[in-house]
Amino acid sequence: MSTNKLILVVIIGLIVLLVGCGGCGAVNFQRKAVAQDENVKGKWGNVQNQYQRRSDLVPNLVNTVKGAANFEQETLTKVIEARAKATSVQINANDLSPEKIAQFQQAQGELSGALSRLLVSVEAYPTLKANQNFLDLQAQLEGTENRITVARKDFNDAVQEYNSSIRTFPNNFYAGWFGFKSKGYFEAQPGSDKAPEVKF
Repeated sequence: MSTNKLILVVIIGLIVLLVGCGGCGAVNFQRKAVAQDENVKGKWGNVQNQYQRRSDLVPNLVNTVKGAANFEQETLTKVIEARAKATSVQINANDLSPEKIAQFQQAQGELSGALSRLLVSVEAYPTLKANQNFLDLQAQLEGTENRITVARKDFNDAVQEYNSSIRTFPNNFYAGWFGFKSKGYFEAQPGSDKAPEVKF
């Protein structure tokens, strides 16, 4: 065999080896990325489930508070409007872009703020604070807020694993080929890094 033919055989062999290894890498990447993507979608479902649980508690809470004599109507209206806005923002699990997550988070944040103002204003109504139905709803709401925090953390952990995987070499090349894109995180609300001012 001549030297030229030997070099040609070696080059063809290297090309076949590289293509074969690259193909195996791409297949392995795709399997792993699909599993991570499904994990993120599952965690997103848990987040939505907990926010839905909170949304379902709001009408009962509003109706219980509405029964208190002379309760501030404006506060109740703001809670009802914030709930309507929060439930109208629906995010598809296939499009968890940073912009969509921020939009969802903003709507949910408005409901959180309205509920906080409602619970603070209840302090002026001793009979309402003694109402067992209200106390039960308040406890359920607090438990749901804790569940939301856990679900959001689990979601962010899954997104971090997924995003890290698709952004590292050589996965970043495969991610582009297969259409895998970075997903958004839940982030702290603006101003939450500053301690609240307490006045006596």
